[in-house]
Amino acid sequence: MSVSFGVFVPQGWKMDLVEIADPEEQYEAMTAVARVADAGPWDSIWLYDHFHTWPEPSMNTTFECWTATSTLARDTSRVNIGQMVGCNGYRQPSLYAKIASTVDVASKGRLYAGLGAGWYEDEWKAYGYRWEDVPTRMAEFREAVEVITKMWTEDRPVYQGKHYSIDGPINQPRRKPSFWLGGGGEKVTLKLVAQYADGCNVGGGDPALVKHKLGVLRAHCDRLGRDYDRIRKSTTIELDLNQSTKDTIAHVERLADAGADYVLFYIPRVAYDHSHLLRLAEEVVPQFS
Repeated sequence: MSVSFGVFVPQGWKMDLVEIADPEEQYEAMTAVARVADAGPWDSIWLYDHFHTWPEPSMNTTFECWTATSTLARDTSRVNIGQMVGCNGYRQPSLYAKIASTVDVASKGRLYAGLGAGWYEDEWKAYGYRWEDVPTRMAEFREAVEVITKMWTEDRPVYQGKHYSIDGPINQPRRKPSFWLGGGGEKVTLKLVAQYADGCNVGGGDPALVKHKLGVLRAHCDRLGRDYDRIRKSTTIELDLNQSTKDTIAHVERLADAGADYVLFYIPRVAYDHSHLLRLAEEVVPQFS
């Protein structure tokens, strides 16, 4: 079975830089992990799109996602760079499309542009974003995916929706990066994946849930005439640092059997210790190439 792999870099959102006092040293720790991944067998590195820490807001560093994406694009040379996932509510979709096109050029085509509806209510309100109910956020997300796709594929796109509109914007350089959607919503998100996405992220590393969600995705693809096999189907494992290599391989095998062909690892403490990142690169990733 063939599985590709990505790894999250430490950007502070999960309190994973708190043992480093200086913000400049924190940024360098994040960059160092990206460079180790760039030198290894990893297909990609990933960032979260959040502004302050989780699970509780705290006075600790969280580096902004797109700023970090663009700098890591210049600090690496081979590895792809993505967001799992960008929060639709934080950037008007035509601006998101423009940012992504710019970063895709800066990375020489290595961008995986991620998007989701958003969920971190405390963060939205703290930063002054209007918090809406789930149906409204999902409706906005649906329109945003349509706007972004038009921005990447049409010269002077026009769109008039309930939540967003564009009237002939020029997006030059017009680039269409690989487009990944995150979330397991069966009626909206997975249908949008079938319609528009190059990749998705579902299931939170749970093989049974991954299998179910991908079954829903396949059904959407069948109804829409989309080739299911052309979509990269990812899930995320938060690594247990005490778990053996054998157990990690078995976990990935179960996910692959469930239909995942892409696994993202979040590695606790990787900012301070690269040994688990190197172990995965040497002992796990080659087993699925």
